[in-house]
Amino acid sequence: MPTTPELLRALVDDAAVFPPGNSPLPDAVEAHAHHRRAGYGEAVGPLLVPAGAASDLLAVLDAGRWPSAAPLDLAVVARPGTDPTVLRDGLAVLAADPRVDLRGAELGWSPDWRRLDLPGELPLALEVPRQRDAQDTAVADVRAAVAEGDPVVAKFRTGPTPTWPWPAEDELAAFLVAATSAPVPFKLTGGLHHAVRGSYPVDGVPEENHGVLDVLVATAAALEGAPVTEVAGLLAVRDAAALADLVLAWSPGTTRRVRAAFTAYGCCTVTDPLGELADLGLPTTPEHRKDTAP
Repeated sequence: MPTTPELLRALVDDAAVFPPGNSPLPDAVEAHAHHRRAGYGEAVGPLLVPAGAASDLLAVLDAGRWPSAAPLDLAVVARPGTDPTVLRDGLAVLAADPRVDLRGAELGWSPDWRRLDLPGELPLALEVPRQRDAQDTAVADVRAAVAEGDPVVAKFRTGPTPTWPWPAEDELAAFLVAATSAPVPFKLTGGLHHAVRGSYPVDGVPEENHGVLDVLVATAAALEGAPVTEVAGLLAVRDAAALADLVLAWSPGTTRRVRAAFTAYGCCTVTDPLGELADLGLPTTPEHRKDTAP
């Protein structure tokens, strides 16, 4: 029986090998095994691995770096700009190995993504473009796929890359409203390292970060039909206690609706947001309460 509250269950995918964490793959595999055994393990989703690293991952398993009898739970990622055939080929290699439990794939959206002939039963996250018209087209395409019964979600990047500046509150709010209005489930990636909106040091340089609590509260508002300006205002809140109190007051129905919409997000240091949430009274297990948090 699950012990992690529904709000946090499988909320944070393990993106340790991606920037800014950049963990070596062998270390990330061993750390993921530790996360799986930990009390917060049910709050952690699969390990995210680049599509081009499929052979490297099998070499890590050959070296015995996965210290578990259970298969390694894995999602394979082809970031926008990656040749999508690399994803298809990587999935084929990994699917043939019983030491791997494929949980999903991620790909930059394009109008011809269906032509890749990816495994139809495998959950797929399609990263939508930033341009408004193209993003609307991609969200509508995801909606059509969902209506056909395909396990597809939209994906939006909330953190910066060299080619993707950090999206401010109004831009993220517009995506949340578009996704919940469509409606399509979505996941987020990048920059959500903390519970609450703020400026945090990254390699010694302050960097603006969205907060996962802000996103949860903003998603709830968007599901209720709030306009973009109101959703953006919630994304800008920096009062951690106020946000935690709002979420703690949710009914089970609200929690289910929010998590059905906001399925997960990738983070390179999964213990950071989970620890901050626990400190705010949102523990991953009943035993980990606010007054005993480290």
